[in-house]
Amino acid sequence: MNIEDKLKKVIAHKQGLEENLMQEGLPSDQMIKFSKELSDITPVVDVAVLFFEKQKELADLEEMLKDPETDAEMRSLAQKEIQELKEGLTSLENQIKVLLLPKDEADEKNAILEIRAGIGGEEAALFGGVLLRMYQKYAEVKGWRFELLTLSDTDLKGVKEATISITGKNVFSRLKFESGVHRVQRVPETESQGRVHTSVATIAVLPEAEEIDVHIEEKDLRIDVFRSSGPGGQSVNTTDSAVRITHIPTGVVVQQQDEKSQHKNKAKALKILRSRLYEIEREKIMSERSENRKSQIGRGDRSERIRTYNFPQGRVTDHRINLTLYKIEQIINGEALDEIIEALITEDQAEQLSSLE
Repeated sequence: MNIEDKLKKVIAHKQGLEENLMQEGLPSDQMIKFSKELSDITPVVDVAVLFFEKQKELADLEEMLKDPETDAEMRSLAQKEIQELKEGLTSLENQIKVLLLPKDEADEKNAILEIRAGIGGEEAALFGGVLLRMYQKYAEVKGWRFELLTLSDTDLKGVKEATISITGKNVFSRLKFESGVHRVQRVPETESQGRVHTSVATIAVLPEAEEIDVHIEEKDLRIDVFRSSGPGGQSVNTTDSAVRITHIPTGVVVQQQDEKSQHKNKAKALKILRSRLYEIEREKIMSERSENRKSQIGRGDRSERIRTYNFPQGRVTDHRINLTLYKIEQIINGEALDEIIEALITEDQAEQLSSLE
């Protein structure tokens, strides 16, 4: 099917959706479904309509050139317009190809972001703290809500583990490329001889799943309650408010103890569990779709080293696309992180387009 046929099909589908929404007595769930589809398809249709208008203008001008009665001045103007229209149509066609790419259903979702300090001891935990603040500031830049769900920190304000809920517009579509191993190279404050140390932290970004996305059977859960513990294992709560939930079929375990209420801890743990189970299913689908693709930018393999933050040289390098920016402070302050994310999105789209050719 050529691009014109695809666009005609999309336009017809939009008209069908509009007709469906005009039906009397339409159930609310159907109305929501049709409305969302209409919202998703409208940007494609708008570009499609413009594309066909430009095609007609081009055809009219080419017909004018064939007319022997067209004078030289008009021919010259028509030839100039034809060139501009052809360039515009090429640009519109490229835009349409991107709009017609298969959508990741999770892109519009909120995200659960997990940070875990890796090799490097206290320095790795301090780097985990840098990443936590980077994403918090980036969320502020984007106007997103940033909520800390769990935190295991150190005496020096390092972060051993943290789980964050980030909500807003298209959060997952922008943060999904952050999954993987982040490496830092810098001189620790405790290093007396000024040697550069290398440490790592792992980032996992999960689409936040709703109950409608993942149905969890009570019989598949083992729920244990216990007293919250602080540094050194000391009890910080006199009641059994901490909750550990094990999903028996998959073996996924989630523990939550930051709240004083057992009910709140259970709700947060289920939220994280639901997102992890959703991500397991999503990864299976993404893996099947990506079998023929050369690169896996969008897969977010958590064992892959994706980025290096070199403080002595003031640079950040994303190894997946060989992009290096000498603006480390702006990036860890959340101001310039979009430059890396935009480049990753563009590269991912280019790879998807090449796989369709």
